[in-house]
Amino acid sequence: MMNFKIAILLMVLASFSCGVSKKNSSSEKTTYKYLALGDSYTIGESVCSDCNYPKQLADSLNNILKEKTSVKIIAKTGWTTTDLLSAIASENPSKDYDLVTLLIGVNNQYQGKPFSLYEEEFPKLLDMAIAFAKGKTKNVIVLSIPDYAFTPFGQKSGKGEKITSELMKYNAFAKKIANEKGVHFENITPITQKGLENQALVASDGLHPSAVAYKKFVEKIFTTGAEILN
Repeated sequence: MMNFKIAILLMVLASFSCGVSKKNSSSEKTTYKYLALGDSYTIGESVCSDCNYPKQLADSLNNILKEKTSVKIIAKTGWTTTDLLSAIASENPSKDYDLVTLLIGVNNQYQGKPFSLYEEEFPKLLDMAIAFAKGKTKNVIVLSIPDYAFTPFGQKSGKGEKITSELMKYNAFAKKIANEKGVHFENITPITQKGLENQALVASDGLHPSAVAYKKFVEKIFTTGAEILN
């Protein structure tokens, strides 16, 4: 009888020990959360669903980090800063993201919106991005706007120089605000300005960046992203 009681006690202790072990193991498998805010350049118009830069960035990070990174994208082709603000208000993202990227403004320029609108709304969007990143400026990356003047579409418009000039103004402002708020700004525009000499950088629609171009975006921001999550 005594041996039976001892056996039962050992089984209970073993079960308890196993449960604690599993609980600790599970709690150590943290998943990083990444939020990407933007427009067609973020959602990846004319490339596969896993070929946009947020998905490629997450995949690259997952290759080197023990914890996995999940991605949420709030972006749509044609969105201006106003549209992104509305979408954010509608979706109301949580404020516990480990990494947030922001790339917005090309449609303000393309649709001929007053530059003053960008001056008003971009800082608001960046403040929101910081709030979503647990209030940490170092967890946010702002990407410059690609230059679509260096695409077949941009060339056919006959407004190549105007496009480049106006986007330079947008990017200069975005960089200025990012610097003022202590947010990392990454200039990926030069990559897209090689679109005419390297057709592989342009998607099949003749306007948006290709998966190859997005890979180059990732190469530019990868180190910063890894440092943020690590």
